[in-house]
Amino acid sequence: MRHPIRTLAPIAATLAAGLLLAGCGDDKPVPEVTQGARPTAAPTTASPAADAGDADAAPIKAGASVGGPGTPCALPVSFGTAEKWTPKAIENPDDPEFAVLTRQGPATVRCEVDAKPAGHVGYLRVWTADKGPARAALEGFVKAEENTSKVTYKESGSGAGPVTEVTYTVYNKVMEESKEERAFAVATPKGTVIVHLGGLDTAEHRAMLPAYELAKSTLKAP
Repeated sequence: MRHPIRTLAPIAATLAAGLLLAGCGDDKPVPEVTQGARPTAAPTTASPAADAGDADAAPIKAGASVGGPGTPCALPVSFGTAEKWTPKAIENPDDPEFAVLTRQGPATVRCEVDAKPAGHVGYLRVWTADKGPARAALEGFVKAEENTSKVTYKESGSGAGPVTEVTYTVYNKVMEESKEERAFAVATPKGTVIVHLGGLDTAEHRAMLPAYELAKSTLKAP
């Protein structure tokens, strides 16, 4: 089943205005997941290099870190965010009433780092799963998504331990086009953490790769 908070709305008004998920008729807070506005400007200063071949990625500056004490999201790891990207904790992610919105495979969404203030239509979302191999959690995360193809895994290292990364393509039936997505996962004593990069389309995804690479290269135990 396609995960509702992973699917960007196909109309420009929704993309520009942002998305606040509707409630269920009571006073219980609903998990909030935002959307970005269309790109307005590209940052111009240097940042860690993105993967080879990602020529559309623009340089960035580093901003605040997220995940550690005193940051907006309490996570088993911490990492640096790009300048102007805004982290915000997801409300009530464990509430079973909202599971269709907050769960994907074995993982529950905990934090969203919004790229809208930096002029991009996209985000980094941080998910957590139970203790276990990072590869298994990441495979379950990807398998829970519809219409995936070109799924490729690779292993690397980080300040928080071994990292498993996946790149893949998702076909959006509404917009009738495919787009690139990617995520990395790391196992910690408090569970597995998955950091996923989403975007409006492949061009926007590639433009945000420096922010993703920054998060991966600065990953560490908080």
